[in-house]
Amino acid sequence: MKAEFLTDLYVELEPCRDDEIWIVTKHLIYNSALLDKQIVVPPGFETDLASVPRIPFAFWLWGGRAHREGVLHDYLFRSNSNPRVSFNMANRVFLEAMKSRGKPLHVRYPMFYGVCLGGFFSYHKRIVGAKL
Repeated sequence: MKAEFLTDLYVELEPCRDDEIWIVTKHLIYNSALLDKQIVVPPGFETDLASVPRIPFAFWLWGGRAHREGVLHDYLFRSNSNPRVSFNMANRVFLEAMKSRGKPLHVRYPMFYGVCLGGFFSYHKRIVGAKL
């Protein structure tokens, strides 16, 4: 199976909340070669896209660079995602997805290491249908 997104990302800003919460409005479908599975993020899923710290240097380099990949990663971090994967595998699929979309090394590896270091506290803390 080739690693690739089969659909585009369609999201809307969550009304009446801060400007960081987005709602997926159409299925986001990704084929993962690592998992040899298709991952489907359902409409209604809430995400903050790729969580990059809002400090000038980091956000300037990596902010807004991996929206589809960030939604996929957020989904795989939920305790009831389908498929359910380990912390390390969710991070590896994030890296795979960035590579599949042609993100350069200087973007994908710092973002990958960022989720490896900073994502532990949010792994499996919510379910797919939970509000952020």
